[in-house]
Order: sequence, then structure tokens, then C-alpha cells
Amino acid sequence: MVSVLRTVNTIESLRRHVCEWRAQDLRTAVVPTMGALHDGHLKLVEQGLRLADRVVVTLFVNPTQFAPHEDLDTYPRDERGDARKLKEIGAHLIFAPSALEMYPDGFATSVSVAGPAKAGLEDVHRPHFFDGVATVVAKLFIQAGCDYAVFGEKDYQQLKVVTRMAQDLDIPVTVIGVETVREPDGLAMSSRNAYLSPEERKTAPELYRALRSLANEIREGSEPAAAVARAEDRLTARGFKVDYVAARNAENLGELTSRNEPVRILAAARLGKTRLIDNISV
Repeated sequence: MVSVLRTVNTIESLRRHVCEWRAQDLRTAVVPTMGALHDGHLKLVEQGLRLADRVVVTLFVNPTQFAPHEDLDTYPRDERGDARKLKEIGAHLIFAPSALEMYPDGFATSVSVAGPAKAGLEDVHRPHFFDGVATVVAKLFIQAGCDYAVFGEKDYQQLKVVTRMAQDLDIPVTVIGVETVREPDGLAMSSRNAYLSPEERKTAPELYRALRSLANEIREGSEPAAAVARAEDRLTARGFKVDYVAARNAENLGELTSRNEPVRILAAARLGKTRLIDNISV
């Protein structure tokens, strides 16, 4: 499908387009991204197109979710290539604001999140991250005023955080999660996979394999803590520096307290200079 695709850079222009659609009684969806789009992102857009009549894709590398030592300056960017992919798939509007548009001089307000944002997972290793994500996503939800917002399950803790945030702040948007899209060898698609060396890229799918093995152990009755420890040892032996492997309640990311809970396995590990995250259900 090839659609008429427009790009806007201001909040005023974004709102004008969405208001025109709503005046026509058209349903709208927003897909927040940081650009450098891959097939995983495009699956989110496809879901948005199934849910709504018009889809907005945001391209914004959000500085407030990066710590000083992280890769804000080198994060992959390809706005021209992103626009080509989005036109081909049938998106309707790109919102690509500047940092100054999103955070004008004098900006002094942020969203502080708890609940799933304080689960002892990503928040331990990136303590700045979820407040930055929640702030920019809340702004995008309010700016776009869409009926649906589509996120990938690859960033599972983030999905739970923004879902809780929208509910708690009474933002009238339905947050939809889309299953992780993987390479043929199982590696979860991510813009940061571009940082992997050829040898590291060969090793990277071991993260997914370790999680699958861990999930099978838990399904077969293994004690979760012991199974998690074995998964960590397996990854360390293959050259990963493990930040965490955890089996958690799939709804609130709390510690497991019974065998009747829905379980999600989440992990983050470094391979060389690249930090990989992944998760699967049990």
C-alpha cells in the first residue's frame, strides 16, 4: 500500500491534522518510536492500521531517557529511510519534532512513575529511564489525542509502565502491545543490533535460546529461582555480561508468589558494547 504521507514538525500541525480526522469521525492511532525503523516497528504500524483509519508515527530520539554516558549522540537515525518505509506501508502522518519543540526553554515538569517502573529490572540499571519515557509518552498522548497507542512487547517493562501511566493520569487512549518481532535466528529486532560486531551477532541469539530453555524448565515444574540461576550461568559462559534474568508476574512485574500466576521472563545482558533486552511468556 502506498498512501499520502505527510511530515510535520510542530505540535500545532500535529493537532490540526488529528482534529481534521476526528471531525470526519475517523479513528486514529499513534505509534511512538525513536526512528531507525526496522520490521519490528513496521509491525506496530500495521497493527495501528488494523485498529484505526489514520496512523501517526512519531520519530523522536528523546533526550530525557538517556543518561550522560549512554548513546544519545550516536543513536541510529535515518529519517529519510524511515519516511520511505512508512509511505510504503501506508502510514498517514510522521511527527518528527525537534528537542526544543518538545522541551522548550523553561520546561520544568516531568512525570514520576512507580508501580511496574520500580520492579527492580530496567529501573535498577537505568534509574533515569522510565521517568523520561513516561514524560515524553504522556506528552505525545496529549499532543496526538489518538484513540490507540501501539507499543512493542520487546520493551515489556516499558509497555507496562506507559499502560499504567495512561490509566493513572486518565489519558483517554487505549495502549496496545504487539508481540516481539524476531530475526530468523530468534534475536529480537532492535535498532541497537546495528552496534553488534559480526562475531557478536552470531552469539546474540543465545539470549533468546536461554530464555526459551528457562521458560520450558518453569513449565515443567522447576523452581523459578534455581532455573533463573542456570540461565544466568549459561549466558555468562557464552560471553554475556548479565544485568538481570527474572521470572515475574506478567501483569504487574512483581515477584512470583504462587504457581498459578501468569509468568513473564525478562532479561538484559551486554555483549561487547551492546546492551540487549528480551522477554518471553511462560
